[in-house]
Amino acid sequence: MTIDPQRQIRQAEIFTGLHRSGDPLLLANAWDAASAVTVVHAGAKAVATTSAGVAWSLGVPDAADLGVDRAAAAIERIAAAVGVPVSADIEAGYGPEPEAVAATITAVVQAGAVGVNLEDRRGSGLFEPAEQADRLAAARAAADRLAVPVWINARTDVFLTADGPDKKLEAVQERAVAYAAAGADSLFVPGLIDLEAIAELAAGPLPIAVMVWAGAPTVAELAAAGAVRISLGSAIAQTAYAVAARATTELLEHGTYDSTADGIPYGTMNDLLGTPAG
Repeated sequence: MTIDPQRQIRQAEIFTGLHRSGDPLLLANAWDAASAVTVVHAGAKAVATTSAGVAWSLGVPDAADLGVDRAAAAIERIAAAVGVPVSADIEAGYGPEPEAVAATITAVVQAGAVGVNLEDRRGSGLFEPAEQADRLAAARAAADRLAVPVWINARTDVFLTADGPDKKLEAVQERAVAYAAAGADSLFVPGLIDLEAIAELAAGPLPIAVMVWAGAPTVAELAAAGAVRISLGSAIAQTAYAVAARATTELLEHGTYDSTADGIPYGTMNDLLGTPAG
């Protein structure tokens, strides 16, 4: 795909403007071109990938080093299929060194991304705040070299790591300061849905992004707490595969097909994928 630099810059500016206090960006994460056009058709103003969904669609587990080439190829297909900004989940950057992160940023931005998620998980633990700050600074420098105002969503897995610090909120606040100084645009704290804690973080140096699931606080509650970005992560991909499992079980065990009743019409999907991105 040939990227129009001016169009990509405009998309990046649009994406930045969607992160608003009181009116957060709502992301129904996609994993391929078909899921991307589906969420855009449903009204999504931007598309963010889920690394889990992308990996599963390619037959590999999540967090098993999908790799920069496959991640960039997925972004290229999605960006070509939709007319809204696209953000790439690049996991931990596909290499511990800042240089590896920079190479990954270059690849996904050249593929059409105008935002990235970069996490601080390393194996079963976390990069030290200073180490991750160096990696984020490399990401910012790489984006600057491409002259695209990429939104860097700095993900911290403090709340997801069993052997992480005891005082998790204080640890996240420390990382927020370091990550902001390194050039991050927002702080993504998956696993955190406590409204008081979100409000405390939102008063810090970076806008706050959160991930939700069934039973989590509502969009209105999270917006009131100060979140500027709310995403579903791998939830839609997991639900889609659950439909496949239910339909198969129904077919094999009951000889009926009701699980497929609410599918998107065949013609609609064909039309969505046959319309060039605007």
